[in-house]
Amino acid sequence: MSNLDVDSYFDKVVGAIRQMPRPMVDQIVSALLEAYDMGRMVFLFGNGGSAALASHFVCDLGKGVSNGLSKRFKAMAFTDNVPLMTAWANDAKYEDIFAEQLANFVRPDDIAFAISGSGKSPNVLKALKVAREAGAFTIGLTGFEGGEMKYLCDLCLIIPSDNMQVIEDLHLSVTHAVFTALRAKICQENSEAVA
Repeated sequence: MSNLDVDSYFDKVVGAIRQMPRPMVDQIVSALLEAYDMGRMVFLFGNGGSAALASHFVCDLGKGVSNGLSKRFKAMAFTDNVPLMTAWANDAKYEDIFAEQLANFVRPDDIAFAISGSGKSPNVLKALKVAREAGAFTIGLTGFEGGEMKYLCDLCLIIPSDNMQVIEDLHLSVTHAVFTALRAKICQENSEAVA
C-alpha cells in the first residue's frame, strides 16, 4: 500500500466523520441512559466485525460504564455464546441465531442494539423484527444507505460512507463516544446524589 492509498483512506474517514449525523449519537446516549436508569436490558448483535463490536461494546457498558458504581448496566451480546449460535444455525437456520436468543429474554422497553455495516443482514433484521414485536426499543448502527435496517430501528445511525472499513471504524468511534458520554453523565448523577 502506498502513502497515497493510506492518505486516501484517512481522508475518507475524516470526510465521513464530518458528515456523520452527530445529534443521532446524543439520542443514542439518551436512550441508553434511560435504559440504565430504569434497569432495562440492552441486547447487542451483529456479524463479523459487527459481532466483535457487539462484544466490545457490551464490555464497555458492563464494565467500563459501571466500574466502581453500585448500579450496573445490564447488557448482553448475542455474539458471545458460540455453542448456542451454532446450535440455532445447525438445528434451525443461520437467520435465527439472534432472533431466537432475543426471544428468550426481551421485554417491552428493553433495547435491541443492532450493528450491520450494510443494514441488510437477514439474521440482524429478523432479530429487530422480534424486538419490535415484543415492544422493545430498537437502535441500529449501519452504513451505505442503511438497508432495510433503517426501517426497523427507532434510532438508526447511518455512517455516510460506502466503504465497509470506514463504516466499521466509525461504528467503533461512535460506541466509544457513547461510552464516554454515558460514563460522564452517570458519574455526574452519582456525585450530585452524594452531595
